[in-house]
Amino acid sequence: MAHLPYADLTPPELQPLVQRIVAERGSVLHLYQMLMHSPPLAEGWLGFMTQVRHQLDLGGDLRELVIMRIAHLNGAPYEADQHAPIALREGLTQGQLHALPAWAEMADAYSPLQQDVLRLCDAMTREVHVAAPLVEAVRTQLGDRQLVELVGTIASYNMVSRFLEALQIHSDDPRTTAGG
Repeated sequence: MAHLPYADLTPPELQPLVQRIVAERGSVLHLYQMLMHSPPLAEGWLGFMTQVRHQLDLGGDLRELVIMRIAHLNGAPYEADQHAPIALREGLTQGQLHALPAWAEMADAYSPLQQDVLRLCDAMTREVHVAAPLVEAVRTQLGDRQLVELVGTIASYNMVSRFLEALQIHSDDPRTTAGG
């Protein structure tokens, strides 16, 4: 159960942002209903995360691979619930998703690029600092732009999971349109 009640979505001044969230996400997910306590934060988050999810050159399979790994590492079940179906649509297999908690022990489930990407994700999420040889290994395979996009995606979804877990936002939380 979330630490705060979900925001009231009914005030008329919120309707343009509520409609934009629905247009871009399909509905006002729990995360966005919590963010609506601060409309400027919700609007900035939506714009930024829409760019990360839909406007980068980074492949959707790599994006979803790191999102799912971050969800595991940070104990963020909401993030995993939301992204598992997307990960499968982007080409990851159920076996790869299942292996993520102990991916290094099941490394053969992943391509060499995916293994390097997972190493980078683990280093950024667990230690923050990343060794130059690992960055260079990923850069050699992806190039500068996609490396920057990958690092930005990992950083962004660490932000998401930390927000979710700080406020204990979960997919099965009861809520109403009015947020009460």
